Amino acid sequence: MQCPRCLPQAGTSWSRIQGSKLGGREITRMLLSPSSAPGARSSFILGRMLHPAGSLCFEMSPLRSFARYQGGFQESASQPSSTGPRQMALRNVASSDAIQKHRKSLSDWFSHQPNEERQFGPSFSLDTIHVDPVIRESSLEEILKPSPDLTILNQLQSPCSRTIGLQNLFDADACGQQVKNVVLYGTVGTGKSTLIKKMVVDWCHGRLPRFELVIPFSCEDLSQGNVPVSLRRLITKKYLHLKEVVPLLGSAHLNVLVILNGMERLNLDFRLSGTELCCDPNEAVPPSAIVVNLLRKYLLPEASIIVTTRPSAVRRIPSKYVGRYAEICGFSNTNLQKQYFQMRLSQPGCDGSGSSSNSDERDNLVEMLSRNLERHNQIAAACFLPSYCWLVCTTLHFLYFTKSVPPRQTLTGIYTSFLRLNFSGEILDSTDPTNVSMMKYVAKTVGKLAHEGVVSRRTCFSDEDLQKCFEVEMKTEGELNLLNVFRTDVFRFFLTPCVQPGKEHTFVFTIPAMQEYLAALYVVLGEKKTLAQRVGKEVSEVIGKVSEDVTLVLGIVSKVLPLRILPLLFGLLKMFPRFFNQLSGKDRDTIAHTMAVEMFKEEDYFNDDVLDQINSSILGVEGPLHHPDEAPEDEVFELFPIFMGGLLSRRNRALLEQLGCSIKNLAAFEIANAMKKTMIRNSRKWLPPSELMDYLVFLHEFQNERFTAEAIRSLRAINLSSIKMTPLKCSILASVMGTTSHEVEELNLSSCHLDVNSLRTLFPVLLRCQKLHLQLNSLGPEACREIRDLLLHDKCVVSTLRLYFNDISEEGKRALHALRRDRDGVQVLVFLTVGTDVSDYWAFILSVVKKNLPNWDRERVQQHLRLLLQDLECSRRQTGNPWKKAKFLRVENEVKKMLVKIQQGTL
Repeated sequence: MQCPRCLPQAGTSWSRIQGSKLGGREITRMLLSPSSAPGARSSFILGRMLHPAGSLCFEMSPLRSFARYQGGFQESASQPSSTGPRQMALRNVASSDAIQKHRKSLSDWFSHQPNEERQFGPSFSLDTIHVDPVIRESSLEEILKPSPDLTILNQLQSPCSRTIGLQNLFDADACGQQVKNVVLYGTVGTGKSTLIKKMVVDWCHGRLPRFELVIPFSCEDLSQGNVPVSLRRLITKKYLHLKEVVPLLGSAHLNVLVILNGMERLNLDFRLSGTELCCDPNEAVPPSAIVVNLLRKYLLPEASIIVTTRPSAVRRIPSKYVGRYAEICGFSNTNLQKQYFQMRLSQPGCDGSGSSSNSDERDNLVEMLSRNLERHNQIAAACFLPSYCWLVCTTLHFLYFTKSVPPRQTLTGIYTSFLRLNFSGEILDSTDPTNVSMMKYVAKTVGKLAHEGVVSRRTCFSDEDLQKCFEVEMKTEGELNLLNVFRTDVFRFFLTPCVQPGKEHTFVFTIPAMQEYLAALYVVLGEKKTLAQRVGKEVSEVIGKVSEDVTLVLGIVSKVLPLRILPLLFGLLKMFPRFFNQLSGKDRDTIAHTMAVEMFKEEDYFNDDVLDQINSSILGVEGPLHHPDEAPEDEVFELFPIFMGGLLSRRNRALLEQLGCSIKNLAAFEIANAMKKTMIRNSRKWLPPSELMDYLVFLHEFQNERFTAEAIRSLRAINLSSIKMTPLKCSILASVMGTTSHEVEELNLSSCHLDVNSLRTLFPVLLRCQKLHLQLNSLGPEACREIRDLLLHDKCVVSTLRLYFNDISEEGKRALHALRRDRDGVQVLVFLTVGTDVSDYWAFILSVVKKNLPNWDRERVQQHLRLLLQDLECSRRQTGNPWKKAKFLRVENEVKKMLVKIQQGTL
């Protein structure tokens, strides 16, 4: 085997010999002949390379991307300035019809938006928004040495050393040698695929002038084929329109960039005994042999090559074939995180309306998020990974800009989509014969840790906790190898060092809700089994296939039970062969029981509802923070049962199937049936407003209309008082209540921040409610028309409607007072006054205020009481009737007493 420095020379001389066989006339004919139209295969490009998660994570303006590449990819000064006829012909390749078609095809495919991105509107693309991650020049020695103590906080606060721009990856190395092969590596979620995708899009738009041709390959695609194929056939199979360009690829004067994305999917063997040398692009060899010889520089020796891979697979390429190692460090600078959120959340159409009416709200979100990042708290550590930046933006979009009924998305769906975008089709280790899916491994191991934390109400985990979950069942070399790959490539995606003072050496989940999601996944997949249940499932499957084959049964059972128990177990098996099948079927009852119990845990009462909890975990809590010496508040895990319900929906089960985590239709059906009675019985109990809101969210996430309808029919009174009813919560309430048409005796939406848009969303629900509490909201004069239309609707059943403590105008008040019970069947309580008289219900209104003071915003109540005093005084001055004046004075005194008591804190 020749030394690496000789390889390019040998390859170059071969390419020149091959090139000399083509005369000038032949080259001219090739360049001028009509190009073949791109076939169906031309758009079949690069499964994992087009990984959608990346498209959601990195984007930037065309001007900036042009400047980024403009300086870095200029022609080398060492190249000859004069060109002959052949060189001129080769230069014309870059402007040929075939290359232009190639650019168009790649641009169309790589600019394609996944479904998860379309919710943000048409303005989101790699050509409009992009933030470059930090790239650090590395070495094989740094990759192989043990990782130092993980402290993300230090990494965020100190700038990354030896950073390198994407445009400088092919610059000469420290010894002055031209770099031809670059290995770009990074853990899951750092954005390898997205960065490459942006690079391809830039080339398609002429912003990568150094290369006349870019040929991307997905190593996931290459790993699927075992049939020998030539490099020429491989290129033309994927890019049919490059057929006439392929013979010129070996030329030293045609700058070609070959991209090999996701190299960890290939088992590369650089030994001569394993992969023989091949320098002929027309010779058919296995796809892995093509990759090996490209990196050896036997095939296309003049081509530049970028290989992307996870850290665990970097060592598969001998260092002598690598000119530069570069690590993608994600957004290790919080300024990059802020820039990403600013660009993404401030885009027109982010709220789905396409208008700028909500620009103030978007700006406020960005400001709150920026302040939270500046504290260097856990959210900044999570957004170290660009993928989590996308998750944060998607969650905020869901919380603030969902106005459709029913909502197009669910919270569980967001997290499931997020994991699919990052892990779909991913195998933990391609060298392992079991081919275990990465997400299935995560569900078994990280899910177990997450569930144990939920049960023990903990969010911080020590090294001992991690060892207990990850290493307790490690028995074979293969299992230890899988664990090492997981630690290297995936661990930091889910778990990160805690940044709280005094807890630096413990780990927390990257985003708090991820712990509850994975715990729910662990339970729903049936991983939470007793030892007897695990044995029962294995044995019952064997019995079903091969009857009572003693050898197979003993082989399976011996893996989980001591040998001394085998005789007893075998005796049970012979006597009661169906016992184990029944035992394994208990899993679904256990899952249903867990969901029902967790849904109605009494110790979680009176917490904020889960949507507000999610919001505060992202945007932070305004006001003073807890002192480090203060006892922390008890952890609540109300999302855990909600995620369990959401994971059973059809859409999420379909996405989980792509991740290698199967939940069968029959299992979901049986879990729902087992859970139904318990859930309905518990829902009839009195629930605090926040818990009731969580119950409604659960039913929405469950996405089972029949189940929801049966559960909702038992709700005759719905009290959501003091819940901040955002557009999303209004949509969820309307969607869940829309599964039935039964009348509701009472709906309490007092002090819920309702506005006129909320009334429009809830209109079908309000029609069916006999008693409506809408007091202490943000219903102004424009809401009066909506309320009047509601009350005069032929299907309206509303009778005691309470609208006081709203900013309703005199005109609106008179219009609503025109409605009478004896004529219209409805009684409207708006103010303490009725024209120049006191309302007959003034005492009732004040008693309701006194009753609800513990739950209502006291500042708002005081403000409205002062307005009521002004209204009473104004009406008193307008009447000349002494009896009425006395009545006004009496009511004024009652209001003043209430105001004083509220101010003194005695009421």
